[in-house]
Amino acid sequence: MKRKNFQLTPHFSYYEMTRSAWAERHHRDNTPDCLQLAALENLCRVLLEPLRAQFGPIRINSAFRSPVVNEGVGGVGCSKHLSGEAVDIYLPNQETGRAYYRWIVANVDFDQLLFEHRRDGAMWIHCSVCLDPRENRHQSFPNYRVR
Repeated sequence: MKRKNFQLTPHFSYYEMTRSAWAERHHRDNTPDCLQLAALENLCRVLLEPLRAQFGPIRINSAFRSPVVNEGVGGVGCSKHLSGEAVDIYLPNQETGRAYYRWIVANVDFDQLLFEHRRDGAMWIHCSVCLDPRENRHQSFPNYRVR
């Protein structure tokens, strides 16, 4: 299936915000609806574009996930990835991750921010931004261990 692509914001594309290696391997659809697409655009505008302006290009591990993709990758059932309101950001190293984390806490109206890591050394920033900013809870966890 050929994926459509267009820019959601100047530096972030539809493709990179909906790309899923799991969905491609298992031939599963990962297409957001109109509301989820609006949430992805908001996520790019409120979080990712300002983060990029501060630090330069950043890489996205995961953003939107359809229910079947979220289940397939082991995501939680109430994940903000399902609504297009969350992103996992690749970290080249811990120093960069800590800098991203501190900057987001100080400069972004976010819902939830996690500096996630696994025992094997993998680490990433998970951040959600609600489409309705009144719903942002401003929860931050600087050391969130997963599986």
